Amino acid sequence: MFQLNKKIAVVTGGGSGIGKAVALLFAKQGAEVHVLDLNESSCTATINEIHQTDAKAFMHVCDVTVQEKVQEVFNEIDTVDILVNSAGISHVGNIENTTEDDFDRLFNVNVKGVFNCLRSAVFIMKKNKSGVILNLASIANNIGLADRFAYSMSKGAVYAMTLSVARDYIHEGIRCNCISPARVHTPFVDDFIKRNYPGKEDEMFEKLSKSQPIGRMAKPEEIANLVLFLCSDEASFITGCDYPIDGGFIKLNT
Repeated sequence: MFQLNKKIAVVTGGGSGIGKAVALLFAKQGAEVHVLDLNESSCTATINEIHQTDAKAFMHVCDVTVQEKVQEVFNEIDTVDILVNSAGISHVGNIENTTEDDFDRLFNVNVKGVFNCLRSAVFIMKKNKSGVILNLASIANNIGLADRFAYSMSKGAVYAMTLSVARDYIHEGIRCNCISPARVHTPFVDDFIKRNYPGKEDEMFEKLSKSQPIGRMAKPEEIANLVLFLCSDEASFITGCDYPIDGGFIKLNT
């Protein structure tokens, strides 16, 4: 079950964190994986790790906020069976202390970046009358999080785009779903804590870990397992859905 043999998968943000875990798992399950990431060294590391297993993988250093560059990459890949939109950034702040530059930065990466990849993939998938898209949303689009105004805005948009694409292309053989993780222990989180809570890294890591009722952050591999299921043929009847994977955060904290 959950084999991806002969599938061509694109994973954005595949150089680290959840995206990397997804890329590695997809390759293990037989997919040809195309990793898109802005960081060349991280992208190379993921590709090298996949190649050690003799699986097929290709790297594409790409800024997802630039539609022309995204389109060039997808034209080069040519056929896309699966798209996982994992690239994203975060920000701490409420509406009062979020600047216009902060807002634009979050919008460009988390919203426009997803839009650019969706648009390029849908053109290909529509032509082939098949395809699966999985977007990374967040618990922030399901529940109010303190000091996450711009981030919540961006992930709410990802959720809405997921529903729109699922509705518009259901008769074109394209499925589109999203997942909503709570906190996941990735370099993204470590850097976030380091930048925003200098000198209190251990304290904040413990606090953020225990904010999940399950008592810890998720592992990237646990998120990747759900992504694999939703992108596999075993999930062929699932579209237009959001799946929380949050250690009980949404239901048990409210």
